[in-house]
Amino acid sequence: MARGPREERNRDGESDLVEKLVAINRVAKVVKGGRRFGFAALVVVGDGRGRVGFGHGKAREVPEAIRKATDQAKKTMVRVPLREGRTLHHDVHGRFGAGRVVMRAAPSGTGIIAGGPTRAVFEALGVQDVVAKSTGSSNPYNMVKAAFEGLKSSSSPRMVAARRGKKVNDIVGRRDGHAGTEENAA
Repeated sequence: MARGPREERNRDGESDLVEKLVAINRVAKVVKGGRRFGFAALVVVGDGRGRVGFGHGKAREVPEAIRKATDQAKKTMVRVPLREGRTLHHDVHGRFGAGRVVMRAAPSGTGIIAGGPTRAVFEALGVQDVVAKSTGSSNPYNMVKAAFEGLKSSSSPRMVAARRGKKVNDIVGRRDGHAGTEENAA
């Protein structure tokens, strides 16, 4: 049910937002004269540069449900720190309800290896290289919420250094595997 990205210009013309329709659900209410149908839409919105949000909207018509979901997604956007603007800084585990998502940073050229709803989150976020695996619930609502719980908990080395009152080099150390030698421990 996913559709392609829809570009939209903000009122002040600052940036383009990518809207991804993740799921549409049709529900029926049985009344005296027959059935009344309603629609629920799940939409992910991102700027492609580290900001992403999701929204849920319900209405009698599909376009109105999508509009409501998009408006809510724009209001709930969060910033996610990205390494080199293309991948995550570290492995992240997200959980919401019975839905679990494991997201791993990947080397350049890997692409987005993720299924369905989590793929839409990464495409809207602007991540180019990531490996994700969802276990547990395949409900798109729980999968998207689990991905967001994990992404909210991710942090960059700069954020960790600021929180600890140290320099970024003290946190990251050397990448060649000698960061834990006895010389550095003293």
